[in-house]
Amino acid sequence: MRANIVVLPGDGIGPEITRVAQNVLRVAAEKFGHTLAFDEQLIGGIAIDQTGTALPEATTAACKGAQAVLLGAVGGPKWDDPKAKVRPEQGLLAIRKALGLYANLRPVKGYAELLDASPLKRELVEGVDLLCVRELTGGLYFGDRQEAGDFGDDARAYDTMVYTGREVRRVVELAFRIALGRRKKVTSVDKANVLASSRLWRAVTVDVQKNDRTGIALEHQLVDSCAMRLVTNPKSFDVIVTENMFGDILSDEAAVLTGSLGMLPSASLGEGTMGLYEPIHGSAPDIAGQGIANPLGTVLSAALLLRHSLSLEEPALAIEAAVSRVLGQKVRTRDLGGQASTADVEKALLSAL
Repeated sequence: MRANIVVLPGDGIGPEITRVAQNVLRVAAEKFGHTLAFDEQLIGGIAIDQTGTALPEATTAACKGAQAVLLGAVGGPKWDDPKAKVRPEQGLLAIRKALGLYANLRPVKGYAELLDASPLKRELVEGVDLLCVRELTGGLYFGDRQEAGDFGDDARAYDTMVYTGREVRRVVELAFRIALGRRKKVTSVDKANVLASSRLWRAVTVDVQKNDRTGIALEHQLVDSCAMRLVTNPKSFDVIVTENMFGDILSDEAAVLTGSLGMLPSASLGEGTMGLYEPIHGSAPDIAGQGIANPLGTVLSAALLLRHSLSLEEPALAIEAAVSRVLGQKVRTRDLGGQASTADVEKALLSAL
């Protein structure tokens, strides 16, 4: 197979970690007789600096013509002004919308070598293997809003959480399909005791299960109690599906179960095979350019790219095995309690492959 991958390095440590992921992708693909071509494009703060927009038209066009997109991170202190009309995160929202990416997958699986780095007791996190499926194009982040004109007592601002039945159904159906290849259990998270949009969410989810013939077990949980359960009994979850803002918060909470945000990948998917793959951590501007960034979340995102967009399971498994081997060799960056550089981790990964 020959495939074209657009790389969006972005800001901060983004260029450092995507470079490692590209090299690992290339070697893993070639090992199994496949060829990948990479096309770097602008997004985020660097795009604002060079073009005046967080998502240039050239970037969108390139992404639409590729088989998949690998993203580093966006943002940094330079562009942090909340009053700015153009901000780096607008590029993320825009590319998701342009590519029709409606679901974000965040797998959370603890590596045995890192369990002691978790803030929770070892017995709570050992064996955790869950997947957060977050709706990506609806809810508060996309509804009507009004900015406050000032910050006085009479200032008023609002954001509107809106969902349609179609938006809910497609992401819940995706969660059911994914659960079929796992432990066949879906936890739907909402706030149906308070929010009208959550009552729609729950009703549609119930309807999806009624039409399901695969034996998926479904449970409903309110978002606040789900947050508590994630730290008291995380092994009880298989697939969690929820709306945009709840998913944003809960998936970050779930991420720290494994000890480091730097380890966790994500995949944003749409109707076809196109996907956008990125680590869940930010741009870490405080360590950018120092050569100490942890590239493993991005490398594992690259494995998801091979699996979901290119249907290349063998090289995906090879990358995941290489990550496990490197951790076992204790080649670890500072966030994982080691002293290895980004280059050290890259060298170890390529050797393991």
